[in-house]
Amino acid sequence: MKTPTKCEQCPSKGDGVFCELEEMELGELDKHKVINKYKKGQTLFVQGNHPFGIYCVSTGNIKVTKVGADGKESIVRICQGGDILGHRSLFTEEQYTATATAMEECEVCFIDKKFILKLISEKPSVSLSVINKLSKDMGSAETKLSSFHQKNVRERLAELLLVLRRTHGTKMEDGKVKLDIKLTREEMATMIGTANETLIRFISEFKEEGLIEQSGKTLIIAKEKELSEWANLPY
Repeated sequence: MKTPTKCEQCPSKGDGVFCELEEMELGELDKHKVINKYKKGQTLFVQGNHPFGIYCVSTGNIKVTKVGADGKESIVRICQGGDILGHRSLFTEEQYTATATAMEECEVCFIDKKFILKLISEKPSVSLSVINKLSKDMGSAETKLSSFHQKNVRERLAELLLVLRRTHGTKMEDGKVKLDIKLTREEMATMIGTANETLIRFISEFKEEGLIEQSGKTLIIAKEKELSEWANLPY
């Protein structure tokens, strides 16, 4: 499929921070963006580098990872179409605090810092959208931190599966939900702060209990209510 050159034609239009711009303003944005294609494993930016703009995801999944003081890498979040990346470092004028890596073939627009700051100063709707995005990011981080302190590994795995259901789930004819994202067991383990072997054991237990199923490398949520109970979340 040919990459759309105009924001008006973007597959993720309606999900991003620039959605409320008028056609003429979107045209200006088109002139100041660079469309990049990334293959699986390629990085958009690296922790410690200086930011020169922001990235707006058109298609594909991108993982944001952070290396801690102990040298271990953990996945902070997964971004998809409509999400922006690099915005926090840009507005705080800090170096990137994480690394962004394509999990599959992705199309991402890069918009330089000078134009973004000009756009935000002139368009309150964009400014509010960015603030809303930053607030959601902070809320997600607080929820994750709370989960790590208050829940055991089994509960955290159940919660992760439900989060992936919300962001990447596709309902099937039988009512079950397929997770349209390919995560390795190592990636899932880092997301809930456990060892790979422990994660595999609990996934096997979830399968035995009929909570989830697997088709190839794709996980399927079979019993959402029971997963919610395990995650201590309202259904």
